[in-house]
Amino acid sequence: MVNRITGLSTGFDIDQWVTDLMKARRAGVDKLYQKKRLLEWQRDDYRGINTRLLALRSVTSELRLQGSFSARTASSSDDTVLTAAASGSAVPASYAVKVNALASGVTRTSTAALGSSTDKTSLASQFGLSGTVTFTLEGKNGVKEFSFDTATTTLNQVVAAINEAGIGIRASYDATLDRFFLMSQEAGSAAEIHAHADAEGFLTGTLKLALAVGAEEANAVRGSDANLDFNDATGLTFPSNQVTVNGVTLTLKSVSASTVTVTVSRDVEATVAKIKAWVTAYNDALGLIHGELTETRYRDYLPLTDVQKEEMKDKEIEEWEAKARSGLLKGDSLLARVHASLRGAVGPQVSGLAGAYTSLSAIGITTGPYTEGGKLYVDEAKLREALAADPEGVRDLFTRNREDAAQDGIAVRLYEAVNAAMTLITGRAGSGSSFRDSASTISKELGVLERRIRAWEGRLQDQEARYYKQFSAMETAIQQLSAQSAWLAQAFGGGASE
Repeated sequence: MVNRITGLSTGFDIDQWVTDLMKARRAGVDKLYQKKRLLEWQRDDYRGINTRLLALRSVTSELRLQGSFSARTASSSDDTVLTAAASGSAVPASYAVKVNALASGVTRTSTAALGSSTDKTSLASQFGLSGTVTFTLEGKNGVKEFSFDTATTTLNQVVAAINEAGIGIRASYDATLDRFFLMSQEAGSAAEIHAHADAEGFLTGTLKLALAVGAEEANAVRGSDANLDFNDATGLTFPSNQVTVNGVTLTLKSVSASTVTVTVSRDVEATVAKIKAWVTAYNDALGLIHGELTETRYRDYLPLTDVQKEEMKDKEIEEWEAKARSGLLKGDSLLARVHASLRGAVGPQVSGLAGAYTSLSAIGITTGPYTEGGKLYVDEAKLREALAADPEGVRDLFTRNREDAAQDGIAVRLYEAVNAAMTLITGRAGSGSSFRDSASTISKELGVLERRIRAWEGRLQDQEARYYKQFSAMETAIQQLSAQSAWLAQAFGGGASE
């Protein structure tokens, strides 16, 4: 911006004159700015709809999968013996389970306090050792020989070395109890602690661990497997107390004197919750589209220019722009097409289904009044009844996938419709996740407007410069006239006095 000092000769407010003259000139470019703002608001509204459609696509995608309808729940007649959980592959039924033995790992603990010194800065100071101590341990994952300089190594460093060896044995030291612990990392018959060598008696003497030393297999201490009967299958063994049989995961807690009944049933509530979440996402997306299509348009309220905002209060600006933004997509043909496609995906029957459940209304999902634009309502009691009576039929109503689109399930049809809708809207308004959008229709229109605005602004700057140049010339002329007038007055005044 050029700083000018004007009106010194004339006393006129030249800046105000130029501002007033430029207002008329700016009317054209202000219209372009307003059109640009309206397009930006339209673009944002389109992208807001795409965000809702994205959420709908996510839940619809899940509802296309048969696994969404195969949730199971499991219960145990005695939770003190075992608890149960069922996967989607578990067959609803009652199972008799008897726990004969729990899986166990291997533990070895100091048989008495180690008698450590309070000075634990090294093995030498803590236990009065000297030289080097060596020992060899074998766990489930391998064998490792350890060697430590007693003058520079602490007991905590011994613990760390065993833990980092990766042989399937964990060590720890409780300074309060003054005892050392060795434990297998896993349970089961494959878990072991085997002291192959302990030349200086560090393990068995210093740490007081009850271990037989020697490379012979007889010296290894092993864990044990869990053992259970499952229906008529007896003596099943597992290396863990969490076992899975026929899709049922059992967490074993204690040995049982008699059988425990595990009951697996369909988890109707989980399926109801998924369908309700889908209906909510559908209503959110469809409701937003319907609202945009029917929102009142206030054509007399155009986007405010910066000059207009300067003359208004914040609350007035907020209220004005709320009306200026209203109804920008009212009756929009693209949105009307999207709205119809979404309703068309969920409304018609699914042909080719054998059971009674061939439409949403048959399982208790119906549309409201016409004025709501297709909003869905769920009769939960009827939906639960359908899921209990024919769960496979309800599943197929949503998930069926055929070459003939008329035989596709509702979730399959809607997923395709949502994808197509998002593609249409992205082509019109671009993607909200894209930092730079140059391919969408609105982006191209904005690009044209921005070029026109730049051209207008350039012409306005030139015009403003011409106005100032003209007024500057006027001031120069008036200044010259004033100087001549003063000279004449002085000349004639001087002649009279003589």
